[in-house]
Amino acid sequence: MAAAGSVGHKYLGKSGLKVSNICLGTMTFGVAKGAAAVFECNTQLDEEKSHQILDRYVELGGNFLDTANIYARGKSEEIIGSWLQKQNRDRIVVATKCRFQMDVSDVNKAGLSRRHIVQSVEESLARLKTNYIDILQAHAWDNAVPIEETLRTFNDLVRCGKIRYYGFSNVCGWQLQKIFDFAKYNGLNQPISLQQQYNLLCRQPEWEEFMVCKNEGIGVLPWSPLKGGLLTGKFKQGETPDKTQSRIGFVHTDEKRALQSAPAWSNYAENKAYWNLVDVMSKIATTHGKSIPQVAIRWLLQQDVVVSVIIGATSLKQLDDNMGASGGWELSKEEMAELDAASPRMSYYPYEMIWRVNGPDRFNEFNRSIKI
Repeated sequence: MAAAGSVGHKYLGKSGLKVSNICLGTMTFGVAKGAAAVFECNTQLDEEKSHQILDRYVELGGNFLDTANIYARGKSEEIIGSWLQKQNRDRIVVATKCRFQMDVSDVNKAGLSRRHIVQSVEESLARLKTNYIDILQAHAWDNAVPIEETLRTFNDLVRCGKIRYYGFSNVCGWQLQKIFDFAKYNGLNQPISLQQQYNLLCRQPEWEEFMVCKNEGIGVLPWSPLKGGLLTGKFKQGETPDKTQSRIGFVHTDEKRALQSAPAWSNYAENKAYWNLVDVMSKIATTHGKSIPQVAIRWLLQQDVVVSVIIGATSLKQLDDNMGASGGWELSKEEMAELDAASPRMSYYPYEMIWRVNGPDRFNEFNRSIKI
């Protein structure tokens, strides 16, 4: 378990903002019937339990909260808002998101248009009971809106003090580069963060998005570091996950409801590469006297592009364990290499060729910061 105050802090991208290297994700806060499957799951927390998690997180040295307006249809933000009323607001960094449809009866209640972004910010501020948002993140790309409209709106919100910074989430490489270049060459505030799924079972962002981040000084905030529970070691071969104990078990009975954050069990139940990875993680965890989830999170923290890993917690025990990855120990180079080798990873063209022909002998530190 991490000792109080032992959590590390890092600058978020090129900004002067420092955040704890473990960020508390709050998608598990609040229950919303009729919403996405994960928000109806038995592991969702009520306000009292959510506040207990928040209190303990801050006690352990964390200062960085991640939420979204769509999480439990606003209930996550409301729970954080009621908790913030009892805190020193300026000591907490709050990130939220907008993009997805909050009201299916209103065609304009979605996307990254100026109208919807401004409306979303005002509604999030009311739910969070604060007068500013530290980081506003676009939850995904919007094909319906010119990126100029979105970025100028973000810039205006920074200038009027409604938000301090902005970032993006769930975008591909060309989209992120276009976002950054438009902001840079039009004299607008630039994005400081990319929130992207990244874990030992999802390494695709390494091919392109993270190359942009390294080149442009954008900090990475990995979400789903444990791949919805697959990287915790709690699932056993030949056993079906309990639907009352995990999101994966919850969607198992209806895999049409599976999401990236709640993957279909059928994709992994007989996957030899997955079970080999779990065995390798278990061995390394035993060597260090740590848990399997701590190994998964520590692997992320030792990636040079990562600033803060977004964890979710449904109990104080789970929170304490995850926070124990934040500092005080490290995986060796050999262990990092062993995890890399065990992590299922496909070589796609042209990425494999780009990485192969741009080895260490083609790195010029005066040209760019990226090391392939």
